[in-house]
Amino acid sequence: MPADGLTLLISQGELRSAVSELARQIDRDYASTGLVLVCVLKGATIFTSDLLRELQASVHRLEFLRASSYGSGTESSGSVRVESSVAEGAIAGRHVLIVDDIADTGHTFVAVTKFLGAMGPASLRYCTLLDKPDRREVDVQYDYVGFTIPNHFVVGYGMDMDERYRGLPAVYYFPNP
Repeated sequence: MPADGLTLLISQGELRSAVSELARQIDRDYASTGLVLVCVLKGATIFTSDLLRELQASVHRLEFLRASSYGSGTESSGSVRVESSVAEGAIAGRHVLIVDDIADTGHTFVAVTKFLGAMGPASLRYCTLLDKPDRREVDVQYDYVGFTIPNHFVVGYGMDMDERYRGLPAVYYFPNP
């Protein structure tokens, strides 16, 4: 177990299995059309990389955007700032899959889908590794979910607390924040 009192929530093996299963689901849905992956930085980078390697469907592009609502705390502010380098026309008429690390309030989902939806994709779906429905403040529906978890602040597998713990190979939480 890592230092700092972290408790294991999802092991490396469980992560690998979930990513493989998500890839199979996505492959079924995009087999005939292919897709553009849009990774929500920074937390979803490792998940997106692993998912990309598992996909059999044609991935036409890999794009990135940053959506932030946490700042340096452990609670979402509810206000989401979206920054993107997705070029104009890059996703127009394409089937787009947003890949995110964690779903909690739903505010990021709303902000990111609104932002990308304005770019004219043929379709727009949302994949999240972790879902915390107990935190939901906005009624949204995720298309692909790896794990439903309790309301813990989690780190590891790309997710951080003040930029720490991203490199942990599994998902951990602080039992007594």
